[in-house]
Amino acid sequence: MNKQMIDFLIRAKRATYAGKGAETVPSREKSHDLVYEDGDYMYYDTYLGGNKFAGEEALWIKKNPYWSMNYVGRVIGENFSGDFLKESLLLVPEEKPFRGPDEHANGDYKYECRIDGDFEWFQGRK
Repeated sequence: MNKQMIDFLIRAKRATYAGKGAETVPSREKSHDLVYEDGDYMYYDTYLGGNKFAGEEALWIKKNPYWSMNYVGRVIGENFSGDFLKESLLLVPEEKPFRGPDEHANGDYKYECRIDGDFEWFQGRK
């Protein structure tokens, strides 16, 4: 993975869900789909659900699939803040361009993301 791809991926993440970007036409019944394109690169984020959700982020280069990541999650508290989640996801670090930073806190809210592996093969939790 080169710096140009990582920079694109971070821009794409910040322009779509985390950045409160507009959804595109759903690819499946009741899915939420967000797309970002720039030159030869296309990023696609699609997810199902709300309080319990599953989705996929993917990167295409010259119309060829190059990378993808699946994610699942659930809301575990009544005081959940979607705005705080998006704030955390905007902070996606260049060295780990997956979801958000290892940790982020704001007031009563705390975000954690643990990744094992590297860009080619990884697993995350929390």
